[in-house]
Amino acid sequence: MTGLPLITILTLLPLVGAALLLGMEHKTLPGRLALAFSFVALALTLVIVGKFDPANPGIQLDERHAWIPTLNVEYFVGVDGLSLALLLLTAIVTPMALLASGPMFRRDELRESLISSHPENMGTRVARPSESAFGKPNLYYALILFLQSGLFGAFTALNFFHWFLYWELTLIPAFFLVKFWGGPQRHGASLQFFIYTMVGSIALLLAFLAVYQASGTFDLIVLAEKGRTGELASAMLVKLGWYGLTAKQLSLVIFGLAFLGFAVKTPLMPFHSWLPATYTEAPTPVTMLLTGLMSKLGVYGFLRLLLPLFPEAMRAVLTPLLWLAVATIVLSAAAALVQTDLKRVLAYSSINHLGYCLLGLFAAVSVTAPDARWAVEKTAALNGVVLQMFNHGLTAATLFMFVSFLEQRGARGLGDFGGLRKIAPVFCGLMGIAVFSSLGLPGLNGFVGEFLIFKGAFPLAPWATALSVAGLLLTAIF
Repeated sequence: MTGLPLITILTLLPLVGAALLLGMEHKTLPGRLALAFSFVALALTLVIVGKFDPANPGIQLDERHAWIPTLNVEYFVGVDGLSLALLLLTAIVTPMALLASGPMFRRDELRESLISSHPENMGTRVARPSESAFGKPNLYYALILFLQSGLFGAFTALNFFHWFLYWELTLIPAFFLVKFWGGPQRHGASLQFFIYTMVGSIALLLAFLAVYQASGTFDLIVLAEKGRTGELASAMLVKLGWYGLTAKQLSLVIFGLAFLGFAVKTPLMPFHSWLPATYTEAPTPVTMLLTGLMSKLGVYGFLRLLLPLFPEAMRAVLTPLLWLAVATIVLSAAAALVQTDLKRVLAYSSINHLGYCLLGLFAAVSVTAPDARWAVEKTAALNGVVLQMFNHGLTAATLFMFVSFLEQRGARGLGDFGGLRKIAPVFCGLMGIAVFSSLGLPGLNGFVGEFLIFKGAFPLAPWATALSVAGLLLTAIF
């Protein structure tokens, strides 16, 4: 590395802001300060984008330092096209969530003021986030910045050891944001979210401890090369050799553990059941972060870790994987169709859209390196996955922001706002654009990624792609 360590500065910036916020007791200043830090992070991300060379397919702006030499652990960060897109997405969605959070605290302050000014209401139980967290916006905004720092780190780390630290760092603030500031069922939803993601994380950690035992390294670039050449599977057989399993069987076992971690986070059906309750009970600005950013961590893990390290294992179970992707697309769209709560509609819609990412990714797995006939289709599918991640993050966060505006008026049911277009035409027009983008209308950002995924996936997995078209129809209906 030469020059300023931009990635390290970007990752530490939200942590510094969070530390400052924890020492504040002011009502309005924490929100403004958090927003200022998020805009500085956005500006720094744009600087990184400006320094990135799109003609260079390798890792750029990398920083590498020895950390724990005895375990071959390095501080190794860098960006390529995949991580750069998700860095930019994180830098954009976080200030959106912070802006949407302001009215939440102003509304709670108004409720407290009304109670204190009317003695007859002193015994009234007012719906509010949490007795311990109420009146502490500094803690709320600090947790959001902690979450942003974890996301920046996870999208740039290239050594599994500290990548996993950032992966877990995103779980902790998200759990407390749901538990302290969520809806009436927030305790159950936050516990379910924590248990599901922790089980996935434990399985993922076990898988990569096995990988380290076989390869002696946590370096994701080195591991990707070993996975591509088949050296990793052979090393696992030699170093581990569990119960007489063949190299293929052993690779499938370890792949299954890692797969569980990413399948829960994405989420892939049937590992999705934590998501609707969590998205519904979380404060809507926090839901923006969960759907816009944290769900992308799962797909990112598939692209950065699973696909390079276990290509043969994924091909061995390709048909079941494609069936899971089809089920994620179609069944989640069908579930969204029968919901009446706007947040639950969008929660299932989020699962549906991430299913398209998994369809493109699994279809691309079927292409082996020497098979040049399908190289264009594979490239189209994987590029579509990256674009779908970015565009869905923006669109889903925008839709949940619009829902937060409705929620502030007292309701979020589909039947609660009849005739809204007549009294709020600009709002409905803007939300309509976001809705059409979500269903993939040509000319809007949601169309490009889905088109490339279907263009690339259809020649590679025609039956799965054809079945997934039903999800497009159901999406348009709901």
